[in-house]
Amino acid sequence: MTDRDKSKQQDSGGLMARLRRPSVKYSLGGLLSIGILLGVLFWGGFNTVLEATNTETFCISCHEMENNVYMEYKETIHYKNRTGVRATCPDCHVPKEWTHKMIRKVQASREVWGKLTGSIDTREKFEAKRLKLARSEWARMKAVDSRECRNCHSFESMNPEMQKQRARKPHEMAIEDKMTCIDCHKGISHHKPQGMTEEDEE
Repeated sequence: MTDRDKSKQQDSGGLMARLRRPSVKYSLGGLLSIGILLGVLFWGGFNTVLEATNTETFCISCHEMENNVYMEYKETIHYKNRTGVRATCPDCHVPKEWTHKMIRKVQASREVWGKLTGSIDTREKFEAKRLKLARSEWARMKAVDSRECRNCHSFESMNPEMQKQRARKPHEMAIEDKMTCIDCHKGISHHKPQGMTEEDEE
């Protein structure tokens, strides 16, 4: 067999032959398969954990939330209302789009850190930091034009003519002045913190 015939025989195997050809210990195909399998397992595990942390059960799993803001939320229209539609913690505090959700998860790690270090582990400590925490969340919501509120509510879908007078006028003004939901609805699901200033109310 000539060198040319040997070269043709080697080329005829192509990519599949190279994938099956052993390296020092393992074939490239075997290594690639293991890499893909590990990638799928990692991605599946990552998304499972991500979704588990996007539930109301997870949100109230620490007593700071369950014994404080969750009790307040249960008294509001977002929890119990005539239509039976409920907005849960992640509906208001976690974006639906993946990129925004990841950014929010990184931001929320500070809150988890507060839990782990004990800076808000009693009602007294929580109340002492409540205004700071609220201001941070209000600023986040304003920066994204109340994106999570708009998953359910939108000015475009509103019919001011069907609203009571006390809601109609502020909504018409908000549309005209390009305001966002959190500008007026700071106490919609949780009690307003003590120590709020006029600037906080604006």
